[in-house]
Amino acid sequence: MSPRTTVVPLAIAAAALLSACGEPPRPLPTSPPYESPSAAPIPLNPSIALPLPTATTQPLPTGTLTYPTVPAYPTQVYPTPTPTPTVTTTAPETTPATPTPSHAARCTAQPTRPQILALITGKRGIPDKPLRVYEGPFCSGAWSFTTVEVTGADADDLEPLMVVATGAGTTLALVAAGSDVCIERVQTAAPPGIRVLACGF
Repeated sequence: MSPRTTVVPLAIAAAALLSACGEPPRPLPTSPPYESPSAAPIPLNPSIALPLPTATTQPLPTGTLTYPTVPAYPTQVYPTPTPTPTVTTTAPETTPATPTPSHAARCTAQPTRPQILALITGKRGIPDKPLRVYEGPFCSGAWSFTTVEVTGADADDLEPLMVVATGAGTTLALVAAGSDVCIERVQTAAPPGIRVLACGF
């Protein structure tokens, strides 16, 4: 056998081995996607109908929306002025005051001014100074009233004196003399015209 004849059968043998064992293994991938070398892609069959996802309709919520209630502001209520009723009151019946009586008139006869001055001169409480009749005498019935004052340098410092007397002439009598002659006898026994001069009522 020649060397050429030996080489040919070896090449045929190697080709037979390769065809018997199939394709040599591929190296594993180092980055995704990781596919198995032995997995073959599945061919798509256009005749097979794939189920489509069914759209589901969600019912809308029913009901009435309730909005929060805004609190109402308080209403200012102003009081209505009430007219004050006018009450007419009747004054209680009172006894009318007694009018002040008129004072006595000036005496037309006795006692005279000199008789009054002589009656009070030297009496207790009468100043030992010159005196003169200032007003009067005024007479009512048997009563008389006279105002006497001091004359001279001390006249401004002394008050006038009042003299109440009864009678005339020799029966002239002193009842009261001084700055206050409204004594009980004058209030109860003197005529109103004399009392109003001596007491003021």
